Amino acid sequence: MNSCGSAEDGWKSVVSAIAEVLDGDPEGVQGIGICAPGPLDPKTGVILNPPNLPCWRNFALAASLQKLYPVLVRVDNDANAAALAEARWGAARGYREVFYATIGTGIGTGIVIDGKIFHGRTGSAGEGGHISIDYRGPICRCGKRGCIEILASGTAIARRASDLLVTGMKSSITDLAGNDGAITGEIIAKAYVGGDRLASDLLRETADMLALWLSNMIDLLDPDVIVIGGGAAALYAAFFERLRERIKEITLNPRAHEVPILHARYGADAGVAGGAALCV
Repeated sequence: MNSCGSAEDGWKSVVSAIAEVLDGDPEGVQGIGICAPGPLDPKTGVILNPPNLPCWRNFALAASLQKLYPVLVRVDNDANAAALAEARWGAARGYREVFYATIGTGIGTGIVIDGKIFHGRTGSAGEGGHISIDYRGPICRCGKRGCIEILASGTAIARRASDLLVTGMKSSITDLAGNDGAITGEIIAKAYVGGDRLASDLLRETADMLALWLSNMIDLLDPDVIVIGGGAAALYAAFFERLRERIKEITLNPRAHEVPILHARYGADAGVAGGAALCV
């Protein structure tokens, strides 16, 4: 899906994906769950103004789908839906209060309490990726400065690595990027495994940013568990223990060390599991 195309282009991509899954046979389908970037209104299924999906503004996705498929249609924030799947069937099963973070191109979060997504008053609660930890930091696509998304997402790490290399710093990242020079989180992870100092320093610094952010979430929510998923989460796999130690040091809550930080069960299938969870 081209997120910067027209609303119609986005709509056609969704319809095409559903048609491919159904393979021309909608019989037996009882519901359709759609995961989308927020903010959105989960009650009406309207996509509001997501920074990472600029093609849709006030787009009535659920109502449009129900014209084609007269079944239950649920639309929710992709991180909310993934959080619900993790709470029901995944790493957070058995926990009452769940804070979920997905780290990829951006950073999304979801809060599940007693098996239900916490939506807040208008349905836009849980936008934890746009919590700022540095009011003088770089401007995020949402318009604020220093959001954790603009500092610690996979895209942010790749950008910071590129900026450091431009200054003349030596790193195996350059060789791994090849002729086109495109730096990705996967390349940085390979460099780190190979002992590259720039990659190691960069990931360590970013893990400390995440620790500060997560300590804020613990002080605010006092959750039973934190689950971390998303494509870039693997970048931080080696730093989970550092996260735990730093959180213990800087969190006001004296029992912060009791909150487990777990890897999500659903990786690339988080959207599929989340969509299913919305319809159960």
